[in-house]
Amino acid sequence: MHLLRWLLLLVTLLLTASLPAATIRYTESACSAYRLVMRLRIREAAQAISVIKKNEPQNLATVHLDNYIDFLELFTSDNPQRYALLRKNEEIRLHTIQTAHPQSPYFLFVQADIRMQWALLKFRFNEPFAAFLDLSRAYKLLKKNQDLFPDFLPNYKNLGLIHALAGTVPDSYRWGLKLLGGISGTVNQGKSQLEFVLRKSQQQDFLFEEETSLLYAYVLLYLANQGEKAWKVLQEMHLDPTHNPLHCYALAGVAMQTGRNESALSILNNRLSNPQVLPFPQLHFMYGNALLCALNPQATAAFQSFLNQYKGRNYIKDCYRKLAWTALVLQKDADSYHRLMQQVILRGFADSGADKNALREAQSGIPPHPALLKARLRYDGGYFQQSLDILTTIHPDQLQHSAYLLEYYYRKGRVFQSLKNFQAALSCFDQTIASGKNDPSYYACNAALQGGLVCEETRQTQKAFQYFQLCLSLSPEDYQNSLHQSAKAGLSRLQDAKK
Repeated sequence: MHLLRWLLLLVTLLLTASLPAATIRYTESACSAYRLVMRLRIREAAQAISVIKKNEPQNLATVHLDNYIDFLELFTSDNPQRYALLRKNEEIRLHTIQTAHPQSPYFLFVQADIRMQWALLKFRFNEPFAAFLDLSRAYKLLKKNQDLFPDFLPNYKNLGLIHALAGTVPDSYRWGLKLLGGISGTVNQGKSQLEFVLRKSQQQDFLFEEETSLLYAYVLLYLANQGEKAWKVLQEMHLDPTHNPLHCYALAGVAMQTGRNESALSILNNRLSNPQVLPFPQLHFMYGNALLCALNPQATAAFQSFLNQYKGRNYIKDCYRKLAWTALVLQKDADSYHRLMQQVILRGFADSGADKNALREAQSGIPPHPALLKARLRYDGGYFQQSLDILTTIHPDQLQHSAYLLEYYYRKGRVFQSLKNFQAALSCFDQTIASGKNDPSYYACNAALQGGLVCEETRQTQKAFQYFQLCLSLSPEDYQNSLHQSAKAGLSRLQDAKK
């Protein structure tokens, strides 16, 4: 009996040894599938992945590619039902990857990348505890892989993003830092690592170069306060926003954040609809915003297209508010404004800062001051002089509500800041802070942040530090996390500059 068992075990071992070990290899076919995924040509990518699974059954790069598809589908759709359905794939894929040959530099990297992708999705779908855990595990895997394979570029792509974000975690998520264990970093550290990857990619063929460039532009824009450099980076990439929705999203987003509304309009207007490409309804919302800033009544149709196609949680309340603004500013229809603001209360969820702000406006019952709103829209589109021209027609002593007066000084400060009249900007920001530090609106908190950015730009380091600290001491009802993250990023930059 013992001999029979021994023989069966021996046969099993021999059969197992004769099978090729699972590996993770980005072969030519896997690289081609990855490029299809990044163009959001998901059906074609899925077909290509199926062929790889058939022809290269031991190549587990397909597991990584499948995860990219889930990540991009959920990123573009924001669909909570699909998220609940696909979420289980994370652990299944990680278990599969762990059967691969451990001596490959992709073995730990792919596990880390899968965890990072799900961490970003968990933040998006309001699961911060699970997100921080994934991020911590990803970081440990990446550090171990860096020790084993110090020249493996993909490690630095992910470590650069983690290090840039680590120094900017808002106080409301400080508990998450404890979960992150040994993670620390600064904006400059993360930025330098991404720059290192991009320099090296000029000397060798690097599959993830485009992805790294997009991450680098994100860090420049939102964490390093270098919007112009972010725009230049995207321009140098020679993206294809007409056919690639991801490129369109990145280019139009940076254009709108850097006062290039006309460029954003051109980018979004020229995008092509393709049934073979993953739907991206947020592009309709972006287009509506760009049209509204241009005071173009076609914004209504764009916002409606977003509502008709979107199945997610975020921006629904904000979209109805933007429809209400269109009615108030462009059609001068106060009744439609109030009717649409009722939809803000009834529809969507108040998870994001913009949605919370929209709900607060709807519940206040106080409509925006039409001239202040028009000045805001012109400013948001980068039409700074036109915004200032509108503000100069407003007499502060004739504003009926204290909320209008607070907004007036805040808006004027933002316009002066963009026109490089820094002394006038700081004067308006100081007035906003003095009047609004106990107000639930975000005006005083953002005025402190912008004051810090002005002083940082004009090399008034100590004053910049004080403004950023003041921003962190204020707790507005809306946008608190994003404002505090930006203030933390500012402090991180100032501390790096001292070294």
